[in-house]
Amino acid sequence: MPWVDDYKKKLISVEEAVSEIKSKQRVYISGNAATPYVLTNALAERKDELESVELVHVLLMGEDPFSAPDMEGHFRHNSLFVGPADREAINEGRADYIPIFLHRIPELFYSGQMPIDVAVLHLSPPDEHGFMSYGVEVLCSKSAAETADVVIAQVNDQMPRVLGDSFIHVSKIDKIVEVSEPLPELQKKPFSEVEKKIGAHIARLIEDGSTLQLGIGGIPDAVLAALKDRRDLGSHTEMVSDGVMDAIEAGVITGAKKTYHPYKVILTFLLGSKKLYEFANNNPVFEAHPTDYTNDPFIIAKNDKMVAINSAVEIDISGQVCSDSIGKYIYSGFGGQVDFIRGAAHSKNGKPIIALPSTAKKGKISRIVPYLKKGAGVVTTRADVEYVVTEYGVAYLHGKNLQERTRSLIEIAHPQFRDDLIKEAKSRNLLR
Repeated sequence: MPWVDDYKKKLISVEEAVSEIKSKQRVYISGNAATPYVLTNALAERKDELESVELVHVLLMGEDPFSAPDMEGHFRHNSLFVGPADREAINEGRADYIPIFLHRIPELFYSGQMPIDVAVLHLSPPDEHGFMSYGVEVLCSKSAAETADVVIAQVNDQMPRVLGDSFIHVSKIDKIVEVSEPLPELQKKPFSEVEKKIGAHIARLIEDGSTLQLGIGGIPDAVLAALKDRRDLGSHTEMVSDGVMDAIEAGVITGAKKTYHPYKVILTFLLGSKKLYEFANNNPVFEAHPTDYTNDPFIIAKNDKMVAINSAVEIDISGQVCSDSIGKYIYSGFGGQVDFIRGAAHSKNGKPIIALPSTAKKGKISRIVPYLKKGAGVVTTRADVEYVVTEYGVAYLHGKNLQERTRSLIEIAHPQFRDDLIKEAKSRNLLR
């Protein structure tokens, strides 16, 4: 196996690996549960040697040494999806955020619009042919690796070998650091009564043989819990969590009726428990792809009965959805919401769904509002929105005029806010 000698020649210490990164370079870092902590922590220790290093990534997990105020001038996030690690720095102006559909990120790298100097990856050990899996996150790492001038890999014997379009050969790696550390986990939490009601409403929209896109959290878990009597559901999704694993083991998700990639769960990253990562290892049920495939609306639409379930921070009475900010405060990113909403809309008998509790801050404010907050951005336009679900029911907006939309959304708002919403709507001639 000639690749073995090549692999051994590329093995270096973590300090040697991060010394490859120079000032004023653009560095891509894999994220989510594939965040390469050993390499990122070592890079942060070089702070005083470096200036103006741009860090490009989707969602980094865990503590982030690069966001500390004393890192300013040395490292700067240019985030494609904002998370707890870089949220404060972005809102204080010490880091940047790129609003972008997830399926279009690889195009930034392939086109040369955003050239990558160094790609820092977190991979599985090589198989007998010298191929390493991107493991729990393919996302945009494949496109970054294929276009970067230098590729540095953190090879972890605890990274699962996830199958699909998710491999890179030893020959494409420049430097390798071996580690053995557990992946970060995200444990399931019990869903609330409100989430249970929302899940029940959504479940009534899902037929046998539907293909699902679900995220993580109480609402997706509540939906899956309400689908135990469904048969032959499929999954084409951005993220796979423990709930999907449980549904597979229960025989609820089989993929038998999928019209595209039958019997396969199509995904771009996994995030959950150690049990999930072990379940995904070498499991042919899972097929991981980059986001320019999984999140391409035209690919998504090839699944008949595609049901996309996404959340929102707030929605105004005309149907405009804000989901990446709280007013002007940037909270997350576009992610795959619009990708899947549009894909499901173009699917035969598909259902794009926006789901959210009717209130926030322990019932003090309504999440169905007359106007989006000042500075809030529209992620999903009112023309894209079809189904909106709260604990009070389902509003169907597609093809409805502004008055009909307003009336439908007020009907699923929390009762204590409906009078105020009606008053505001009348003042704008949205209700008569």
